[in-house]
Amino acid sequence: MLRPEPWGKAVRRRDFVSFTVGSAVLWPFVARSQQIERVRRIGVLESLPEDAYLAAFLGGLQKLGWADGQNVRIVTRWGAGNVDDIRKFAAELSALSCDVVLAVGSPAVERLLQATSTTPIVFLRVTDPVGAGFVDSLARPGGVVTGFSQSEYSISGKWVELLKAIAPSVTRVAVLRDPAIAAGAGQFAAIQSAAPSLRVEASAINVRDAGEIERTLTAFARVPNGGLIVTRSGLAHVHRDLIINLTARYKLPAIYFERVFAAGGGLMSYGPDLVDQYQRAASYVDRVLKGEKPADLPVQSPTKFQFVINIKTAKALGLGVPLHLQQIADEVIE
Repeated sequence: MLRPEPWGKAVRRRDFVSFTVGSAVLWPFVARSQQIERVRRIGVLESLPEDAYLAAFLGGLQKLGWADGQNVRIVTRWGAGNVDDIRKFAAELSALSCDVVLAVGSPAVERLLQATSTTPIVFLRVTDPVGAGFVDSLARPGGVVTGFSQSEYSISGKWVELLKAIAPSVTRVAVLRDPAIAAGAGQFAAIQSAAPSLRVEASAINVRDAGEIERTLTAFARVPNGGLIVTRSGLAHVHRDLIINLTARYKLPAIYFERVFAAGGGLMSYGPDLVDQYQRAASYVDRVLKGEKPADLPVQSPTKFQFVINIKTAKALGLGVPLHLQQIADEVIE
């Protein structure tokens, strides 16, 4: 004869059944919640010694809902122009299995691709990603890399035009370039193409180390009517103070590729608006984190440019800045 189960045990069994059924229903929602709340990892590999624009990237991420220390962890490494350090840091970020890496500068992209073939990479401050072999084409990158190109080579011709406009007596131009990057030759070729129509002769100065820069500029400055164009490279950033000081010492009118040079005492600069590019890079990182592939994200060209003139430096060089240049400048530093 079956005996009725004690009241307490029956309750415990019903509780167990309810718990089991409830757990089966609840578990998928818990699992999905844990997936949504997973902390993602963003690596940042900088080729430069410092980067005043990185805050624009971080601000862009915050606007898109990514907060460092909450739903994302940002790991930053600074190469400071040292190739060995950049290579070491690329290996570190690869070992950390980052969900995506922001690579600033061609050396950073190159070393990351040597360290990993699977980690998505979004680049900045790269002049010629196709020529460097980072992507198959701008429209269809075709691999794990995409990003924002720094400029087209045509902008290099604009440097000659602006330099001649502020210093009409210039007939000789020294062009500082990094021969180790593909963009160095391309920028110089564009300058050479534009120079004859402005009656300017262009010659290259290779940026390898501080000693070579000082020796070559010193020799160049011995002949009058000279000017300087500093093309885009990480090494130019590394030796920025030296270059600006030499142009002041020898009274060489100079134009640079980025605002930070003009703000630091250089005569003038013309190049892409980097705040805009860093903010747009945040949108690409966001899209990669949400599942899109770099191969499907076209490389973006600059859409905004900045022309900056340092009036104080112009006066020290004995140059008058034409009114029309001041009017078209995005910023005039007094």
